[in-house]
Amino acid sequence: MSNQKKNQNQNPNKNQNQYPNQNHNSYPLVNEDFNLKETKPTLGGGRVTANDRLGTAFDLVEQMHYLYVRVVKAKDIPSKKDGNSKFHPFVEVLLGNLKGLTLHFEDKSSPEWNQVFVVLKDRIQSRLLEVCLKDKSRIGDTDDGFIGKVHFEINEVPKRVPPDSPLAPQWYWLENRKGEKVKGELMLAVWIGTQADEAFQEALHLDATAVNGDGVANIKSKVYVSPRLWYLRVNVIEAQELQIGNKNRLQPEIYVRITLGNVVLRTKNALSKNVCPSWNEDLMFVVAEPFEDQLVLSVEDKVAPNKDELLGKCVISLQDVEKRVDFSTPISKWYGLEKEVVSEGGNKKVCKLNSKVHLRLSFDGGYHVLDELTHYSSDLKATSKELWKPSIGVLELGILNAQGLSPMKNRDGRGITDPYCVAKYGQKWIRTRTISNSFNPNWNEQYTWEVFDPCTVITIGVFDNCHLQGEDKNDKAKDSKIGKVRIRLSTLETNRVYTHSYPLIVLTPAGVKKMGEIQLAVRFSCSSVFNVLAMYSQPLLPTLHYLHPLTYYQIDNLRHQATQIVATRLSRAEPPLRRELVEYMLDVGSNTWSIRRCKANYVRIAGILTGLIAICKWFNGICTWKNPITTVLVHIIFFLFVCFPRLILSSMFVVVFLIGTWNYRMRPRKPPHMDIKLSQAERVPWDELDEEFDTFPTSRNNDAVRMRYDRLRSIGSRMQAVAGDLANQGERFYNLLTWRDPRATALFLIFCLVASIVLYVTPFTILVSLIGFYTMRHPKFREKLPSVPLSFFRRLPAKTDSLL
Repeated sequence: MSNQKKNQNQNPNKNQNQYPNQNHNSYPLVNEDFNLKETKPTLGGGRVTANDRLGTAFDLVEQMHYLYVRVVKAKDIPSKKDGNSKFHPFVEVLLGNLKGLTLHFEDKSSPEWNQVFVVLKDRIQSRLLEVCLKDKSRIGDTDDGFIGKVHFEINEVPKRVPPDSPLAPQWYWLENRKGEKVKGELMLAVWIGTQADEAFQEALHLDATAVNGDGVANIKSKVYVSPRLWYLRVNVIEAQELQIGNKNRLQPEIYVRITLGNVVLRTKNALSKNVCPSWNEDLMFVVAEPFEDQLVLSVEDKVAPNKDELLGKCVISLQDVEKRVDFSTPISKWYGLEKEVVSEGGNKKVCKLNSKVHLRLSFDGGYHVLDELTHYSSDLKATSKELWKPSIGVLELGILNAQGLSPMKNRDGRGITDPYCVAKYGQKWIRTRTISNSFNPNWNEQYTWEVFDPCTVITIGVFDNCHLQGEDKNDKAKDSKIGKVRIRLSTLETNRVYTHSYPLIVLTPAGVKKMGEIQLAVRFSCSSVFNVLAMYSQPLLPTLHYLHPLTYYQIDNLRHQATQIVATRLSRAEPPLRRELVEYMLDVGSNTWSIRRCKANYVRIAGILTGLIAICKWFNGICTWKNPITTVLVHIIFFLFVCFPRLILSSMFVVVFLIGTWNYRMRPRKPPHMDIKLSQAERVPWDELDEEFDTFPTSRNNDAVRMRYDRLRSIGSRMQAVAGDLANQGERFYNLLTWRDPRATALFLIFCLVASIVLYVTPFTILVSLIGFYTMRHPKFREKLPSVPLSFFRRLPAKTDSLL
C-alpha cells in the first residue's frame, strides 16, 4: 500500500503556537463581525462603482506613487591615498532615516549594479535624496568609506506613468561632503512612478531594508506555475520463468511492488500459484513534467507473514512511455528482471535473470489530474493540451489592502506581522510582496488569469512571513496562516467590478477567530456570453472521467500524490512557496473526521429538505381544512387537473418560472464568503475542536481517546437504529410477494386481483378524483388511528428476527 500520508502525523500543537493569547480551556465565544462588507475604493485614479464595465491595466487597484532610484554603474573612481588600487565599491541610498545598499564588488573600479530602490511617496519624510558611493575596503573605526555623493531635491524629481518609456539614466558628477565636485561619476535614474512601473517587481523597498540575507528574495512578489501533472497507468499483466528460492514451495504467493519517488504501490497476490503468475491489474501514479523519477518494479514472494523474498526487479525510464488522449490500448512490452547476488568474496553484483515481466505503460492525458477538491476546483482541463478548448474570458483580481490583522509572532518583545498574499487559479499562483511589520498593509497589486470554465473557484490566502529576520534559522519555522477567501466565478456577473472587504477567518484549537479583513476587487470579463452559457451543457470533467471512471480510493490516493508533488516543486522555487502554504491553499487534510463538519452537513441537508417539508405542512393544512377557502380552491384546481391532465406539467413549469422570476428581486448582491454559522463554528465544544486538530493516528492520552470512542459509539448507535428501520421497511415491502407471512401475502394478492378488475372497469379520471377528494376529506370524516394499508404494512415480517 502507499506510504504517502506520513505528513498527517504531525504535532497538532503547532496550530496552538500560531495564535497566542488564546484560552484553550474555555468554551469559545464569538462576538466579532464576520460579515462581508461592500466597499467603494478609488480604483485606477478614479472612483469605480460596482457597475463600471471599463477595463484597463491596473484599474482594479488604488494608484500608489513611489520614488524610484535606479543605480546603474560608476566610472572614474578616484584612487586611494595609500596607493592601493583595490576597490570594493558599493552605493548607499539615503532618504531621511531610510537606507538601502547595493551589492559590493571586490577589486573593480568600474562596477555595474543596475539595482532599483523604491519607497512609497507617503512615507518620505525628507526633502533631500542622497546617493553615496562608498568603498567597503576603507570602512574602519574612523572612516565610513565615503568616496562621493549625488543629491536630489524630492520636489524636482520628474514623474513617469506607463505606457511612457522608461526614464533614461544619466551620468552625475560626485560631490564631497562640502558640496565640491570630485573625481568620479555615477549613472542614475530617479523618478516618481506607480506600482504599474515595470521596475516595481524587482525593486528593493527602502522601508524593508532591515531584511537581509535570504529574506530579500522572500519579500518580493512573484508568479509561479504549477508543474504539469500526468496520470501514469501501469498495467501489470503477467510474469514468466520466475526463479523461486525454495523449489519445494508448490503455491508461492507472488505480487509486484512498484516504487515511484516516495510512492509505493503493490498488486494483489497472483491467483495462479506458479512461476508464471498473471495479474492484469492497474496501478495509478501521478507524475510531473519533466519526468525525472524512474519506475522501480520488483517481483516478490511472500514466504512468511513478515518476510518477502525478492525474485527480481527492473528500473524503467519514463521518457519513452506512450502518451494517449483516449483509452486506446497501449503497446505492451516485456521487461527483463535482474537481481543482486553476493559472490564468494562478499562482493555484490547485479545478475541478469531469465525472468521477465509483461507490462503496459501509458500517460493518460485524457484525465484531469485533481490536486484540489472538485467542489472548489480552479482548473478542470484535461492534461493533454490537444483536448483544451479556447478560453471563454478573463479573471482580474486586485489585491488592495488588509485591515486589523492580528499579531502572529513576537519580535523585540512586541507582537508583529509581516503579511503577504497568495492567490491560486488554474496552474498559475501569484504571491504579493511582503509588507514588513504592518497590521494594515497596502499591496495594490493586480493579476490576470485566463478562464476556461465559469464553474471554477479562485482561492486567496493571507500569510505571515516568518523568513525575514532570521526566523528561518530553524528549519522547522513555518509561515503562519492568517485566513483565506474563495470566490466562485459562476456567482459573479460578467464585466462587473466587485469590491468587498472579506473577513479572514481561521479555526484554531481554541475556536474560530477573525484575523482581520482583506479588501479585494474582482472582475470576470467575457467576450461572448454564448460561449459562457454553452459551458453549462458540457461535462464538468473531461469525458474520460465518465467513460472510464476512477474509483473513490484511486481519486483520493492520486489527489494526495498530486498535492505532494505540487508542494514539493513550488517549495523549490525562488523565493519558495512553502509546503505548509501550498497544502493550506489546496485544502490538504480537509476530509479528516470532524464532528463539527458532520453537524454542518446535517444542517445543509436539513436546509435542502426545508422546502419539501414546507410543502408537506401546507398540504397537511389543506387536508385538515385549516383554511377552508384555500382548501376549496385546491379542490377546484385538483378537479380541473383531473379533467384536463395536459395542464399539469405546463402549470408546474409556469409556477417554477414565476417563483424564479419573483426571487430575482431578492437575488444575492454579494459573492459568497466563509460562513461560520453554516460551518457550525460559532460555539464548538473544546473537546470536539481538540479531536479535529488531533493527528492521525491519535497522539492524545487514553482517557481522551476512550471518551471520543464512547461518543462515536453513541452516534453510531443512532445511525445503526436509523439504518435498521430503513432495512425493516425495505424487507417488509419485499416480503409482500415472498410468502414469508402466507396470510399477508394471500390478502395482498387478493387485493391486487380485485384492484385490477376495478381499475379496468372504472374510468381513470373518476378513480383519481375519488382518491384525491378522499385524501383531502374534512377532519369530521377522519380517524386518528392509522390507516388500514399502513397497519397492514407494519404487520409484515422483516429479518430482524434472524439477527443475533
